[in-house]
Amino acid sequence: MRNKKGIVYLAVILAMIFWSFSFVWVKEVYVAYGPLTTVFIRLLIATALMLLYGWLSHKLMKIEKQDYRTFLLLAFFEPFLYFMGESFGLMYVSSTMGAIIIATIPLLSPLAASRFLDEKLSFRILAGIILSFIGVGIVVFDDSQNFIFSPLGIALEFLAVFSAIGYTVVLKDLSRKYNSTSIITYQNFIGIFFFFPFWLVFESRTLLTTTFNPYAFIAIVKLAVFASCLAFILFTYSLKNLGMNNANIFINIIPVLTAIFAWYILGEPLPFRKLVGIAVVIAGLFLAQVRMKKFIARLVSIQQDGGR
Repeated sequence: MRNKKGIVYLAVILAMIFWSFSFVWVKEVYVAYGPLTTVFIRLLIATALMLLYGWLSHKLMKIEKQDYRTFLLLAFFEPFLYFMGESFGLMYVSSTMGAIIIATIPLLSPLAASRFLDEKLSFRILAGIILSFIGVGIVVFDDSQNFIFSPLGIALEFLAVFSAIGYTVVLKDLSRKYNSTSIITYQNFIGIFFFFPFWLVFESRTLLTTTFNPYAFIAIVKLAVFASCLAFILFTYSLKNLGMNNANIFINIIPVLTAIFAWYILGEPLPFRKLVGIAVVIAGLFLAQVRMKKFIARLVSIQQDGGR
């Protein structure tokens, strides 16, 4: 039982690591390609890989007729609405403001979990969510940055937030019936058709006149493999086992991991303020996930065993 729980936590942490790296890869892609082109090609590659894997592993399940609408709703929430809201929202607000708004996902998720999934919210989990949100604010806040309070940008970022919550609700329901391979394959496949008309109108001509950039294209492949395939598979598995509230709170470690990767890979500074914020986020996650009575009892047991 403990081994399974350890695997679940490892899965959700790996998912967040892959999504954290995606911010670095997106910067590499945007040197040559636009956001709609990036998502469109990313989904094409991800779908092809998932279909191949599903065919070879025989894990691709057929969608039952009564679930067609549910899968359409899943793909409409994410990748379509989420990426549209987040990508275009960042054109009107600062990245700091965007990160703070996205960090409200775990804060608002309990309302949806209580309403649609009958998940109870304990004081311990609520305190952990709030503490981790404060930590995110400490990590992303920078006195030198100017906050851009654009109503349109804020609205688009919150569109991404509500899309992510809606996606998690629908995903939790589908994960009871379908395996991760099937869900992610159909999600990416349907997402292609949602994005295609927008890509065709706004960026198809630009792509035809853009010189092929192998550096940027490799970044798109990494986004497809790790962010659109593996991360979603791992998150689906962890959501099924942890529940919506406990899984979504891990979203708050994305800006933390991004700050660490930016320091290690891109050489960006990691001041003491960010280290404090990282510690606060981790403390919030620990508070939300660990039942203190059992944890203390476990520590006492280990100490007693060591004394013997």
